[in-house]
Amino acid sequence: MFLIFTVIVIGLSGIAAEVLILRELLVSFFGNELTLGIILANWLALEALGVFIIGKFIEKVKNKIAVFISLELIFALTLPLAVYFARTFKNILGIPFGEGIGLAAIFGGSFFVILPLGFCHGALFSAACEIYSNLDRESPAVIGRVYTFEIIGTIIGGLILTYLFIPFFDSFQIVFIVSLINLVICLFFLRIIANRQLRLSVLFLIIFSLIPFLVVSPGYLERLSITKQFNLGRVLDCRNSVYGNVVVTESELQHTFFYNGIPIITTPYPDITFAEEFGNLPLLFHPNPKDILVISGGAGGLIYEILKHPITKIDYAELDPLIIEMLNKYPSDLTLKELADPRVKVINADGRFFLKHTDNKYDVVMLGISKPTDLSINRLFTEEFFRMIRKRLRTDGILSIWLPGSLTYLSSTVRDVNFSVINAIKKSYAHQRIIPGDYNLVFASDSAKILDVTPKLLRQRIASDQIKTRLLKESYLDYRMDKRWLDWFRQSTLNATVKINKDFSPFALFLMLVLWNQQFSPRCSYIFDALSNLNLPVIFGIIVLIAAGLLCFIFLSSKSALEGFPRIRKFAISYAIATTGFFGMLINLVLIFAFQVFYGYLYNKIGLLLAIFMAGIASGSALMTKNMALRNYSLRLLIRIEIWIIAFSYILALILGRWNENPNYTLLIFIFMFLICGFLIGLEFPLASKLFFKEKAKIGITSGLLYFSDLLGGWLAGILGGIIFLPLLGLFNTCILIIPLKLLSLSLLALTNYKPALR
Repeated sequence: MFLIFTVIVIGLSGIAAEVLILRELLVSFFGNELTLGIILANWLALEALGVFIIGKFIEKVKNKIAVFISLELIFALTLPLAVYFARTFKNILGIPFGEGIGLAAIFGGSFFVILPLGFCHGALFSAACEIYSNLDRESPAVIGRVYTFEIIGTIIGGLILTYLFIPFFDSFQIVFIVSLINLVICLFFLRIIANRQLRLSVLFLIIFSLIPFLVVSPGYLERLSITKQFNLGRVLDCRNSVYGNVVVTESELQHTFFYNGIPIITTPYPDITFAEEFGNLPLLFHPNPKDILVISGGAGGLIYEILKHPITKIDYAELDPLIIEMLNKYPSDLTLKELADPRVKVINADGRFFLKHTDNKYDVVMLGISKPTDLSINRLFTEEFFRMIRKRLRTDGILSIWLPGSLTYLSSTVRDVNFSVINAIKKSYAHQRIIPGDYNLVFASDSAKILDVTPKLLRQRIASDQIKTRLLKESYLDYRMDKRWLDWFRQSTLNATVKINKDFSPFALFLMLVLWNQQFSPRCSYIFDALSNLNLPVIFGIIVLIAAGLLCFIFLSSKSALEGFPRIRKFAISYAIATTGFFGMLINLVLIFAFQVFYGYLYNKIGLLLAIFMAGIASGSALMTKNMALRNYSLRLLIRIEIWIIAFSYILALILGRWNENPNYTLLIFIFMFLICGFLIGLEFPLASKLFFKEKAKIGITSGLLYFSDLLGGWLAGILGGIIFLPLLGLFNTCILIIPLKLLSLSLLALTNYKPALR
């Protein structure tokens, strides 16, 4: 019973470490989606390495309990250090906090931060399987049981972390709690060690490991690491919400508010050029703006400029209430005037969700974010979202957005980012007006007249409404709206992309990843140039070539294959598990992305959905493990599960294909899909372990190799899914992509199942 509890704690500790390190590294890497894929992939790779190496090593060790305790101690001690280095490694390397880093540095930095944690957590799985097997006479069901209990721990950990730890504790308080739980577990294992001298040595190590947690407080580490991380000034405050991290710094009377590491607001002196242009021009284009909607990025200058106009109401939708809370805690004259004005109504809600459920009509809708840098932001730059805004605009209403630009050189990537979004706008609005510059202002409306505005008319409206500005003078307006800039912009964009940025095909996001890579890792830019040419037929062709090569190898070496048939069957089983790991990670990304598109973060259900996915794995694993003791399952059942996975991928693709047209699905659909996906994965792993074990493999080697295969598949999906498949292929084609991969594993399993056919 105690060993079961230990395995549950291993699962709980793993999800806590993974989520906390992920959050901290995302702040250091500015929340870039490429970063997310690399961090998850590195975690899975290191877990797989730990599982595989310790799985082979522990078979030869006499005192397995001592190995297990050593791994627990290393995990407990390195968890706080990993959080510390996740925050400060750029500072240690001499890289200023505000400076971006390239692909190689992101990969290397996250790899070494995660290295001891990921390796030890994977190694603990193999060690637990080996210890458990000593109590169960090396039954093949051992791996399934340990796998199930670890998943249960992951579910519990995900729920506790999401709803208890993160809202009420900082990162170091959480890791101290998790580390101390692991150290206490080590104490209970002492009674199992028979050798008295070894038991005393281990006890000394445990007591020695407890000293840092008694001497150093989590509050001290929290303050020290944040100060070193945000070395741009004095850190006034650092808070976490369920949505992200907010830090406030002070330097020469200037307050900077960072959200997930990105400066979003500076007070009391904002970016005057942007605030005056974007805060005034859309309203000056409209003859009589009264009702305004600002979606994100309004506080700190933009709303102040809007309030200069004779408007009636501003609805300001800001997702994270912590941003407004911190602005009120560290106010300036500017933010006080903005947020205290009776015409301003702050709405703590996802802008997309708000638009979907409000009946309000607006004269001007302004999007304060400029770049689709990740999946959650991209959903505000799609054809579907622009269509949603159009329903909330009055007949002569204006949509106003801003995009990255330049008045000297417009690269092909920046050009295509602009036009993938502009093409989406054109699908919903009859007329558009582009004002090129260092950032491009894009206005859209169904009224051609309302966008046909000259600098002279703008000056007249400024004078009639008595709007005081420092920048929008006669000469500046003539320069900013000069026709020559528009002609240059059109000439520079002659070969622009015709692709449209959509909810389920986020092409602009991929382009932003390409742009990030060009800026901070130019030596790797050729990789993204090659990837941009990928499409579903090309990927299918690559998979077919791989399949043909593997099948030809088996047929051409049929004699040796028959003699060493167990080796070929092991390969087929391992490949099936690897593709199932790929399937699980990729479907998770697909479903989370789809959930974000329609629900945003309003319900804070992402953690719950992942817990449901893990519950599906646990239930499938428990069901298979229990029934394996009663029935003699064969390879044919594994083949059936492969067919079920193929069918599930196809059905999900069909649902997503229709989702664009009719998104009236409930939360229950997401819950059902997460549950079934997890259930299929849970069924396969214990069965594969039993079939693998039949080929005269040992528990440690079996658990190590199969878990390694599972994590390797997940690693590939983590790397490729977020940065290539989802942005380039879209959700529908990403689901279809799983089918040929699984058809290959199905063919290999079928070939090894019908062994006599080769004779």
